Amino acid sequence: MSATPVPVRRLAAASLAAAAVLGAVTLPASAADRTPDRPRVEISAVQYDAPGRDRRTNASLNKEWVELTNTTRHAVNVDGWTLSDEDGETYTFDHYRLRARATVRIHTGEGRDTRTDLFQDRRHHVWDNRSDTATLRNHRNRVIDEASWDERRSHHGERHDGRHEGRSWNGDRHHGHGGDRH
Repeated sequence: MSATPVPVRRLAAASLAAAAVLGAVTLPASAADRTPDRPRVEISAVQYDAPGRDRRTNASLNKEWVELTNTTRHAVNVDGWTLSDEDGETYTFDHYRLRARATVRIHTGEGRDTRTDLFQDRRHHVWDNRSDTATLRNHRNRVIDEASWDERRSHHGERHDGRHEGRSWNGDRHHGHGGDRH
């Protein structure tokens, strides 16, 4: 029976320990490659036609809104994310974290931002009442979600959620979560 000197045993043990640590470090990275690293934030509802008469008042502007919902168990930092329409009207989120399983409503008009309501501070309507697309992009300009509507192609009531007399969108997603727009 041959005896292995202690320094060789320590070197072998150290090598095995280093390999184990390296393996543990690389496993999460390869798992992350298979799992999309995009947060699950979605456009959950849109009120694109403010109910009532359009008098271009702040109250009317604030009845036009988009809701975003975080479907995860973790808060999502949406700082630098954008919400835009087909004409390029863009709202940029500034220092906002969407809490876990929470919803925030982004109003078109002016107001005081809270946890549940943000305001674009515009003096004109953004969302087209007949046909438009709301696009949510992250800080890397990747499309996170889109919601489209086209009243010319839908039957009355097909895309209404019943919460308002005006026109609204709730859940008819044309492009879901995913990477860049094709």
